[in-house]
Amino acid sequence: MEESKKLGLGTFIGMTMALCATVRSIPSVAATGWSQITYMIFAVVFFALPVALISGELGTMLQAEGGPQLWVKTAMGGKWGFVTAWLLWVQMFPGMVMVASTIGPLWGNTFGNVALGNNHWFILANILGFYWIITVLNLKYDMAKVGGNIGVWLGVYIPIVIMLIMGIAALIKTGINPASYLGTFSWGKLIPSFDNLSTLQYFAAISFIYTGIEMSSVFIPRLHNAKKTYTRGIFIALAGLVLMNILNAMLVANTVPDGQIQLSNITQPILLWCHILGWPTIIANIFSFMVVIGVLIQLSAWVTGPSKTMTQVARNGQLPASFGYHKVNKYGVSRNVVLTQSICISLFALLYGVMKNVNNVFLTLTNATTVIYALVYVLIAIAIIRLRQKQPDLERPYRLGNHGNGLAYSVAYLLIFGIIVIIAATLLTTDLIQSIFVIVITVVLFVIPLYIDSHKNKDWMVQVKADLQSTN
Repeated sequence: MEESKKLGLGTFIGMTMALCATVRSIPSVAATGWSQITYMIFAVVFFALPVALISGELGTMLQAEGGPQLWVKTAMGGKWGFVTAWLLWVQMFPGMVMVASTIGPLWGNTFGNVALGNNHWFILANILGFYWIITVLNLKYDMAKVGGNIGVWLGVYIPIVIMLIMGIAALIKTGINPASYLGTFSWGKLIPSFDNLSTLQYFAAISFIYTGIEMSSVFIPRLHNAKKTYTRGIFIALAGLVLMNILNAMLVANTVPDGQIQLSNITQPILLWCHILGWPTIIANIFSFMVVIGVLIQLSAWVTGPSKTMTQVARNGQLPASFGYHKVNKYGVSRNVVLTQSICISLFALLYGVMKNVNNVFLTLTNATTVIYALVYVLIAIAIIRLRQKQPDLERPYRLGNHGNGLAYSVAYLLIFGIIVIIAATLLTTDLIQSIFVIVITVVLFVIPLYIDSHKNKDWMVQVKADLQSTN
């Protein structure tokens, strides 16, 4: 590759941070008060960093398209590669509802009707209405060309800067608010205790911030001095993400009165800061409109992205041909895959009709998404161990440790330990009904691909080939 096209350290750090940057998780982080510092450090050391380092080795070792699915398939066989692809697809079902659930509160704040925005029926209507509109548009038009980076700027970068400026200005004016989630500092508040054990229910939401960081491995071939730059860049990017999230969450936690945070309403602190600073509330209206446009553009990008992995899986004969997932339109999008995921997402959205407590629904969806995604990371950790054993001599452009397997195994076990702690802490401190829902959904979605694989038929591949030949 030409030197001029190589990525420098600064560019790589920015691109890696962009993979995980979000404002949606800030209220969940803020709800943990001072203990967010401990949770964030644990999530980085036992979750995000191991994922990034393992992905660095696997991603450069196996550079063909497929990512985690390819890594697991190479290490553990086609069945587990299929399970990985499936889990990365189905985590969207609760995940997209969680993301789309912010649209209702954002519209409410855009038009100055906060109460309407927090009504569970209004949130449900927004999720169903906008997600199906986006689905139809993606099937009718090439929406991948619409929006570009605009969604990230409107939905992430600009809102983060606005929140920092307003939050710091409010902190200077009021100081530490003893009646807020933050309250006055004490060393005991940094670590979960019987007094603040309930904050553990947000542990998965904090860890979820870093999901997707495995994709940073795709940049390695384009880095100067790849091994040193990747490791250094990952550490700096994670430090930046920690600071960005903690600074914003601390400012929000110091503003929102204890017990009153709205997890899916990122505009709540903006309105409070407007009142504290004496600034016009139209700032909150503009902020909400900007973020809702950003969220809609991001949702549009996610409608077709993961679906393409399922299309490839179907074309490999791992799904019944009768599903029609192998057939695509002129934009390369499988109508049947997209419609299936939209129906499933709609079913998850119905939680907002069943449960009136908006915070509980948001937390349940976040936890379900995180637990499903965490299973993929467990498979990736097992994959690096298996590949070190099965293919020790395979070229590894980026390798964990110069000699032996000690470092690779340690990082893999660190990740598995971190995931077990995060999931256990979350489920044991969450409402029993919510925990049961998360467990049942995770088990069902994990068993389905195993069931499909156990009934795999050679006729599926025959039919797929026949269908593809007839369309060429």
